[in-house]
Amino acid sequence: MTNSSTKPPVWFWIVSVLALIWNGLGVMAYLVRAYATDEMIAALPEEQQAEFLMEYPAWYTAAFAIAVFAGVLGCFALLLRKKLAYGLFILSGLSAIIQHIYLFMNVDIPSLVMPIMIIVVCLFLIWFSKNAITKHWIS
Repeated sequence: MTNSSTKPPVWFWIVSVLALIWNGLGVMAYLVRAYATDEMIAALPEEQQAEFLMEYPAWYTAAFAIAVFAGVLGCFALLLRKKLAYGLFILSGLSAIIQHIYLFMNVDIPSLVMPIMIIVVCLFLIWFSKNAITKHWIS
């Protein structure tokens, strides 16, 4: 059995690195939320304090963690040119959608721009990794 793969174009690497940065920022957002101390919350503006003090169900927090960590792992898999990226991006996307459905239904979100952008990026990365498999850039 031969493993034929084609050298990906430069823009593949650019998109993959940008995706890693994007998902890395998601991991940072999760870690800040998960490990914010009372002092850190008190230093925030009042609008943000209310957001941090809101109680979320455990499954929501788990969906958030799965979404961002699967996204980062998917980006590493892309950079290593592994098909595993596709499955990780599907997991990340489904988790992000579940997380944001809860937000849309239960939280008064001042702006829908970021939640919608997160879902669009997740869907793009699923498509991008599937396209990379089809073009034999990753195997």
